[in-house]
Amino acid sequence: MLKLSCNGLDRVHSLAQCGLVGRPGCAVPRRRGSGTAGFRSPAGRVFPVVVAVKDAAVANRVAEAGTLADRLRLGSLTEDGLSYKEKFIVRSYEVGINKTATVETIANLLQEVGCNHAQSVGYSTDGFATTPTMRKLRLIWVTARMHIEIYKYPAWSDVVEIETWCQGEGRVGTRRDFILKEYATNEVIGRATSKWVMMNQDTRRLQKVSDDVREEYLVFCPREPRLAIPEADSNSLKKIPKLDDPAQYSRLGLVPRRADLDMNQHVNNVTYIGWVLESMPQEIIDSHELQSITLDYRRECGQYDIVDSLTSVETIQGGAEAVPELKGTNGSAVAREDKHEHQQFLHLLRLSSDDGLEINRGRTEWRKKAPR
Repeated sequence: MLKLSCNGLDRVHSLAQCGLVGRPGCAVPRRRGSGTAGFRSPAGRVFPVVVAVKDAAVANRVAEAGTLADRLRLGSLTEDGLSYKEKFIVRSYEVGINKTATVETIANLLQEVGCNHAQSVGYSTDGFATTPTMRKLRLIWVTARMHIEIYKYPAWSDVVEIETWCQGEGRVGTRRDFILKEYATNEVIGRATSKWVMMNQDTRRLQKVSDDVREEYLVFCPREPRLAIPEADSNSLKKIPKLDDPAQYSRLGLVPRRADLDMNQHVNNVTYIGWVLESMPQEIIDSHELQSITLDYRRECGQYDIVDSLTSVETIQGGAEAVPELKGTNGSAVAREDKHEHQQFLHLLRLSSDDGLEINRGRTEWRKKAPR
């Protein structure tokens, strides 16, 4: 019989390192006592292990998490169990015209690491990380706001490590933050923050986060607020004004593909990023790269909705001079800031129907591409 003298979470980590089980989850101690738990090795042999009853929940989660995907996935909880790190290799089909990962690739990796974090602590993958109470009440998480900053884009075959953690956000939702690093150098290449709210899966109406749900996920959150982005000097909290109509640039009649729908039966939040960029002027795409993007999600989009993407230059404080050679799709001269190499745009996604209901508001910042 194998006996471990370290604390409960460390015991489970030790078992995982020995190859007896998959990566550990995390649980809150409830009562003292002792008991015996059995773990199955890759060869199928069962090893009885003496652990405290207070650690039994941890042990059970580990036993349940020992899937093939868990063993192959390059991610795990951090030592304190309050955040999760995972490494990803940038694939050839995830890079774009700049020969680096696209912003949609980055957003998909953020979604993936967030779901894997939730799964590692025992939440369901049915409905993107729903807790037991949420599944009972048919509640799901939906994105309310997403802000991504990219300081350096990874290239094909680069290895990116992403750390993520969640924390409470008042009574109406939760917050999830991310830090992206180049694994080879440990350089921070990006940061992101997102806000999520609960929605009833049947009525499609938003619902406040109940105490039961809060108790289920707050035990896995940092005890003190931890922000990936210093909010005082970024666009992560700035209000996004509604775009004036007519916009300087537009791409009309965008139609969701079947592949754009996710397991919650609506257009996945990453798809909106691509739609926003569809109406960007080609001159900016050619000369600049996206530095940050902020999206406010205001309405669901379904499979049969038709969407218009609108974009206009946002006048930065201090004003900007209009340059004739940059023309909008409506023929108007567009403001361009000559004093700096940065450009800022406002975006609107709306239904193409007569009522033109808002789906999404956005803001993007662009920096001049480095010379090659």
